Amino acid sequence: MKATGSHHETDSVKVLVPVGMLGAGFPEETLTRGIELGADVIAVDAGSTDSGPYYLGASQPKTSRAAVLHDMRSILKCARSADIPVVVGSCGTSGTDDGVDGLYDICREIATGEDLHLSIARIYSEQTREVLHRKLVAGRTISLPPTEKLTPEMIDSCERIVGLMGHEPIAEALQTGANLVLAGRCTDTGIIAAVPLMRGMPMGPTWHAGKVAECGGLCTTGNNWGGVLVSIDRNGFEVEPLDERAACTPASVAAHMLYENADPFRMREPAGWLDVTNATYTALDERRVRVEGSSFDAADQYTIKLEGSAVVGYQTVSIVGIRDDSVIARIDEWLASLEAFLTERIPLVLGLDSSQYEIVLKPYGYNAVLGDLDTDPRQAREVGIVFSATAADQETATAVAKLANPYLLHHSLPGMTYLPSWSFSSSPPEMECGRVYSFALHHAVEVDSPNELFRLVCTEVSG
Repeated sequence: MKATGSHHETDSVKVLVPVGMLGAGFPEETLTRGIELGADVIAVDAGSTDSGPYYLGASQPKTSRAAVLHDMRSILKCARSADIPVVVGSCGTSGTDDGVDGLYDICREIATGEDLHLSIARIYSEQTREVLHRKLVAGRTISLPPTEKLTPEMIDSCERIVGLMGHEPIAEALQTGANLVLAGRCTDTGIIAAVPLMRGMPMGPTWHAGKVAECGGLCTTGNNWGGVLVSIDRNGFEVEPLDERAACTPASVAAHMLYENADPFRMREPAGWLDVTNATYTALDERRVRVEGSSFDAADQYTIKLEGSAVVGYQTVSIVGIRDDSVIARIDEWLASLEAFLTERIPLVLGLDSSQYEIVLKPYGYNAVLGDLDTDPRQAREVGIVFSATAADQETATAVAKLANPYLLHHSLPGMTYLPSWSFSSSPPEMECGRVYSFALHHAVEVDSPNELFRLVCTEVSG
């Protein structure tokens, strides 16, 4: 395996990012092309909070096992043939211990079937309530805007809590000789930054390259089918797509700082802030871009961001489609009228008070996404009403949804001279979602060491 330690001197480090999300699939020839271009490490993200708090709370992956098995088989075969390491971050979508162990089982299966020898390092990122209570008592917790101050009750409400590691635990794992690192929850950029930083590349270009490449082909003009290769050196970095039909442009590369980031020039990592204020983006040819001028400002205190997911109840959903010009012209009035009607009717019929349930009406096709921020007042031709009922148990949530059923179909407005009628998207219309979750933590904790909250386990696996 190519040396990964900090003693290894090199002019540049090349990181192959085959896809933005493990299990999303990629053309195998793009992986081969990245190896041919001299990749030093393959880094791939396996998780995100994009899809909401369910995956953390339930400790379930977003992607199918079959899809992850497919992607990992291709990655591991290429990596072992090239004798380079593989780093996978946020295993199992949310980086829970179950997610790490689930991917570990998949990799053992691949090793057996493909006759591979894997030195696997597992990094666990789940946090115990006891540890976080001690941090809280010691005054070493930080509330990130706009979250309220952390309380013991917030900690105890969570089904699961993970900490977002930086590159340091990954570097420690690689220094053990691991050729496969399966990390719990970590920053998307950390998996890309680990090897370049170990080999002495500067912080600014390294973290910026990590940000640009974190989602694979999303920083290209292509269809995100196939990843990218970033080559980081002492003055900057270059990025090129692995799919020959795609291209990187200065605009597509610079724009990725806006992705999932409130500030287009600065981004927080556990160790400090990436600053691209003075970055320049230059097209090297029709497909490749070079970036220089990125810097990194170290923080006085190293911090680990926490993510916690709590159960907020059980939910039942119904979807009805409205195509009626007179109702759509008064859709705000119709929604308010129906909500008021149901709020009055539910206590009378079901004997529930307002603390025992919650109903939400979302008019997709009209202002459901931006709400009051929407500046386009055009009337829709049709609107899909997503009705959700949430309660402490599934039976109650479904009872509320069943009560709403006929009114979702036929609720009329004052002045209407006919009974309106629409249709549900399914039969039965009440779709039971089971437990629903909410992110309960948006906080950070101060640590004395970047690796303090994470646990490392190393295993040898042979086919």
